[in-house]
Amino acid sequence: MILPGHELWPLSFCLVFRIDHAYIMKMRTQTKASNVLMYEGIGFSFIIALSWIDELSDLPHFFGASQYVPNWRESALETLIVVAVAIPVLILTKRLASRLFYLEGFLRVCAWCKKLDHNGEWIPVGEFFESKFQMATSHGMCVACLEEATAKMKTPDAA
Repeated sequence: MILPGHELWPLSFCLVFRIDHAYIMKMRTQTKASNVLMYEGIGFSFIIALSWIDELSDLPHFFGASQYVPNWRESALETLIVVAVAIPVLILTKRLASRLFYLEGFLRVCAWCKKLDHNGEWIPVGEFFESKFQMATSHGMCVACLEEATAKMKTPDAA
């Protein structure tokens, strides 16, 4: 039984697959970059918290230093300095991490035989699609290659 519109199924499947795959890769990249930013944010928050704990509890006095009079203005200034450093660091880290994870998502293709590097093994494109996406492949010829092959067959050999 042939359903109406069956000839469009492969095209629509490919478009949906490409969109879903691109979306999944983007989400993985954002998640990894978000984890790095979260750890940096925790580190900067810890520095700020340590600054305030030092001011409010006179932390050096517990380790043998002389008595210190707490000064909340000093701790507020230290907080501003840490925040002023944290903002550009977090922005640059987000840009660098996103770029790094984006580049890691690229497939390596042999320039000569067009095989793909998948988990350290060079496999043909068809096998890659079968193993990675459970998708069968077939061969065809694009319009540009067809025109080139037709032109070569029409011209007599100059041997």
